[in-house]
Amino acid sequence: MDPALLREREAFRKKAFATPVVENKKKKETTEDETKKKPKPPPKSTAVAPRIDATNYKHMSGSSQYKFGVLAKIVKHLKTLHQDGGDHALSLEDILDETNQLDVGMKISQWLRTEALGSNPKIDVTSDGRYMFKPPYRIRDRKGLLKLLRQTDLKGFGGILLDDIQESLPNHEKVLKALEKDIVYITRPIDKKKILFYNDKTAHMPIDDEFQKLWRSVAVDGIDDNKIEEYLEKQGIRSMQDTSLKVMPGKLKRKAAPKKRTFKKPRDNEHLKEILEEYE
Repeated sequence: MDPALLREREAFRKKAFATPVVENKKKKETTEDETKKKPKPPPKSTAVAPRIDATNYKHMSGSSQYKFGVLAKIVKHLKTLHQDGGDHALSLEDILDETNQLDVGMKISQWLRTEALGSNPKIDVTSDGRYMFKPPYRIRDRKGLLKLLRQTDLKGFGGILLDDIQESLPNHEKVLKALEKDIVYITRPIDKKKILFYNDKTAHMPIDDEFQKLWRSVAVDGIDDNKIEEYLEKQGIRSMQDTSLKVMPGKLKRKAAPKKRTFKKPRDNEHLKEILEEYE
């Protein structure tokens, strides 16, 4: 081989090893491609979320607790008006004004008007869109309460809860005090609530003291009717049976007697008149 060519080849190799420009470009291109492929992290927002604590949670317009708090105040206010003797209905604006809740938003006002007040069992809506308290019983005075207790007793419905009377009757304390002799109070053992019964004086009858002692000496707590019946049968006492109402069969309809057949005289056939008279 030509020695001049060998010398040029060797010089070219040295120069190439001295300045490796091609390899550096490849590395830069690869690093730029990797940075382009990596997703950029989302920018951090500098806005601070509203802090919720015990002081501002109840006043947040979007919270359900605030909405039902407004409704509870309305029901309580209408109930107080009814118990004080008020019998007039109020508009929503008047109610919010009297309960100091005029600062409620439009959403809550619309919710009260269209959903909450109309579906609440304690509120009655009038035909003109006003609201008033809806008591369990429609009674206004002493005569109304006495009539209600008497009708409940006659129909066999038992008694009435004292809580319902207190909600329904305005100035209930004075009325109940005036009717002490006409009302019997019994405390329900399940929840200790008082129940009112009509004191029917016509049902009073004298009972012998000996019978009362025997009656109170027998303990039947925790014993059902089947066990009582079984005990009576062992003692030779048969319990009452067939106490249900007997259905009397309906009266049989008598068959009507057959009517005698009567021959109608022909109107047009006068020539048969004599023949028919012979048959009669």
